[in-house]
Order: sequence, then C-alpha cells, then structure tokens
Amino acid sequence: MAKMYRTPLWQRLLNAFVKSLNSVAVAVGPFSLLTVQGRTSGKSHTLPVAPIERNGKRWLVSPNGAVNWVRNVRAAGMVTLTRGRLHERLAVRELAPQESAPILKEYVTRFSIVRSSFEVTPQSDLAAFVAEAPRHPVFALRELATPS
Repeated sequence: MAKMYRTPLWQRLLNAFVKSLNSVAVAVGPFSLLTVQGRTSGKSHTLPVAPIERNGKRWLVSPNGAVNWVRNVRAAGMVTLTRGRLHERLAVRELAPQESAPILKEYVTRFSIVRSSFEVTPQSDLAAFVAEAPRHPVFALRELATPS
C-alpha cells in the first residue's frame, strides 16, 4: 500500500504565511501560489509551491509524491501561478523519469528543506535520480497559446 503523506505542522504554518502575504501581493522567497481546479469537486485549490527555473524554463516538483495537488494538476492539464501581482495561466506536462532526473537533482540541491523526502542526496548520480523520479512527479510549465 502506498505511504500516505501528512503535511507537518511547520509546513502548514509556512503555507498559511506564504498564502496570506501573497494575498496582499507580496512575493515571499522562491514561492508562488499554485491554483488548480479540483478533479472531482471542480473547486479551485490554492497552495504555495516553489517552482524551479533553469535556462528560461520552469518546472513544478512534488517532493511528497502523488498528493492531491498532483492528481488535480494531472486531471486539469493547466494551472495558475501567482507571485505577488503577477498571475500566469500555464499548461503543464508531466515528465518521464529520464527527463525529470536533472530537475530533481537541482531541486534537491537548491531546496535543502525537502531532502528528507528523497532517498538521494545532491551528490547522487543521475541514475539514482532516474530511479527516484517515479516517487516525485515533475511537471514542465509553459504559457498557454493565445488565440490569434
């Protein structure tokens, strides 16, 4: 049976802090607010995430596996990211393990707070991240095409 993830108290408090500041258009650290439509309820759900950016491309990483927001993103195929006053509607594409391994390595290197959720370290080789990838979904973000 899959391990259930329960958000620890410190993370719930941090999420509330980031959401409250973003609600008054104040960006906090690397965080953006992810808004995605619920796959069964249809309601919008918003939570803080730390997208990773490299070479002009951006990704969302789930350090805690296929949690509810991941399942909602998979179903919706698009999300809204809010950072301060900037709102972006973006399409998402889930990456295969080979594609996501370098992103996961950078994520673990950049955000030390999530390392306990991984069985690899920043020093692990890419093959170890490929093996780890199925437990940590990664989504490529891209702007939605605008109609001409």
